[in-house]
Amino acid sequence: MHVRARKKVGETADWTQTGEESRRTKRLTVTPKPEPDTSPPPAQNTVSSMIEMSRLKLTMEWLMVAFVALLLAGQVSSEEIPYEHLMSQIQACPKECHCTPSFPNAVYCDNKGLKRIPVIPPYTWYLYLQNNLIDVLSANALHNATQLRWINLNHNKITSEGLEADALKGMSNLVHLYMEDNLLSSIPSPLPAKLEQLRLSRNRISKIPPGVFSGMDHLTLLDLQSNKLQDDAVTEVSLKGLSNLIQINLAKNQLNTMPLGLPPTTTQIFLDNNNIEKIPAEYFKGLPKLVSLRLNRNKLANGGIPKNVFNLSSILDLQLSHNQLTEIPVISSGLEHLHLDHNKIKSVNSSDICPPGALDDYLDDKGPRLRYLRLDGNEIKPPIPRELMMCFRLLRAIVI
Repeated sequence: MHVRARKKVGETADWTQTGEESRRTKRLTVTPKPEPDTSPPPAQNTVSSMIEMSRLKLTMEWLMVAFVALLLAGQVSSEEIPYEHLMSQIQACPKECHCTPSFPNAVYCDNKGLKRIPVIPPYTWYLYLQNNLIDVLSANALHNATQLRWINLNHNKITSEGLEADALKGMSNLVHLYMEDNLLSSIPSPLPAKLEQLRLSRNRISKIPPGVFSGMDHLTLLDLQSNKLQDDAVTEVSLKGLSNLIQINLAKNQLNTMPLGLPPTTTQIFLDNNNIEKIPAEYFKGLPKLVSLRLNRNKLANGGIPKNVFNLSSILDLQLSHNQLTEIPVISSGLEHLHLDHNKIKSVNSSDICPPGALDDYLDDKGPRLRYLRLDGNEIKPPIPRELMMCFRLLRAIVI
């Protein structure tokens, strides 16, 4: 098919070239030879007028550009930070940190070896404190920075005991909170109500206080990977309040069962590197928007996976690598990416993996959408069954 397509392109190029040559020939035969210009040169006053007009036009264009630039600058400065606030913000920059006039709302205190948070200017929106030695976040540490939108405290030494109760309460405008790679044993509480992203990976968190997410209607991303969470910590009670959650990452914890209480808005679930052995038959019934599910490196076997548990119309990406499966589970026709590598699968039966009626659906463009399939690390030997390729005609890559 590709060879024929290239041939057609070549033919089209030849035809275009022939047409161009024809047009060139036509122009050569039709266009008369230009006569030499015998008209007298323009008068000096005409030339001067033309020059003056050009200068005037250029000046007007530059004035218009300058006016628009000043107008935009005025709008930006008035919307973001007034001039007097800008000056006080720059003058109040902590000596331990770095502030730049081009980004007056940002304060850079990262990689400074700090043990305490310095006094932060009041008009700070973005605060970078990562890669320091901070072990305490007191209630008055950021009391002056009430306009904070984004704070990065990754790679410090903050413990739950060093995080005072009201340390985050005053940040009413905070939307992004990064506290990865610290020493927290519990999720901070209370959290700012407008928070949209909470990243707490690689801590020592083993409990989620009841009601900690109450009123957190704006939170869409919750990253808790690489902690010490067990089944009794991730419950409907502990997750109550996450009414608009989109992505949750619980990979590399100590879960033996699927987490309960996920809201119906959830689209991405990461559960890699746990000890999950089975999935309840009706588990995904309350998750109609699920798009991506990752269960790599668990203890799933065929007996722990109900027949149609993954036959979901919404799911596009399913990852079950490094488990104990001996058969390929039933999938939906809408699935696009399937990872089954490093299991114990011995053969690929196209009648099992191909969704029912898949071959008939190709007549009305509703056939299987699978594009990527990984089967390496199993006990499958090539060749790939022809029926498999006939079923998944959109398949672009298969690793076996």
